[in-house]
Amino acid sequence: MSMNWLVSIRDQRDRFIVPVVLILAWECLSRSGWLPASLLPAPSTVCVSWADWIFSTDQSTQANSGRWIFDALSSSLRVFAGYAIAAFSGIALGVAIGWWRWVERTIEPTLQMLRPVPPVSWIPLAIIWFGIANKPAIFLVFLGAFFPVLMNAIHGVKTVDRNLIRAASMMGASESQILRFVVLPAALPSIFAGLRIAIGSAWMLTVTAEMVAVKSGLGYVLWDSYYFMRFDLVIAAMTSIGLLGFLTDWAIKLVMSRVLHWQHGQTVQGRKH
Repeated sequence: MSMNWLVSIRDQRDRFIVPVVLILAWECLSRSGWLPASLLPAPSTVCVSWADWIFSTDQSTQANSGRWIFDALSSSLRVFAGYAIAAFSGIALGVAIGWWRWVERTIEPTLQMLRPVPPVSWIPLAIIWFGIANKPAIFLVFLGAFFPVLMNAIHGVKTVDRNLIRAASMMGASESQILRFVVLPAALPSIFAGLRIAIGSAWMLTVTAEMVAVKSGLGYVLWDSYYFMRFDLVIAAMTSIGLLGFLTDWAIKLVMSRVLHWQHGQTVQGRKH
């Protein structure tokens, strides 16, 4: 028990080695003048501006002072709304395409034609359709998150061990029972992989949408700060997006570890061997 605890501490420590070294090197290069402060502010400067953005400590960020929580919530709501729609529709449609041949023949060609179109190219149409508000951002997040979920759900269903399906059929299971109790559980690892990819795409697309179609959120602050040459706020916004993206991915990993506990056990046994 004590050895496992020590190993866990060591693993957690190792995760921070590279970020800490990079930040220290960045600070030293900025302080020495190798990196111009006008182009890349020192981490300490970014932290001061970030603190004012969050806590309104010295009003150095002016109109943004103390508004970080509102900007983060605005971006998060757009991400979660678009991501939820993409996850539900992507899983449902992906399972249908992977399981029923007639659905695959009917729908997949159209989806495969739309898939290579970059989500950002939909921005003009999204603004025309939905105006300057939350809806175009949610639409773009949906587009960015939908296809990773869809393709991984299709892959997960198509790669289910056919022996499991035959065994369930021989035991008298109906098609709906096979789909519910055999195919879906077997496809879950692939589906969760798609969900993790999709949450990263969702954050990228909401920031892109906020730069052009919305007047609030972390992406809007990032773009607005660029116009005013406030690169300390630009970096603070980038860090905020990365942190929130990391936390949402971590939350999905927690859900995945609980749902796929049987897979975790197999992985641990495989490592021991």
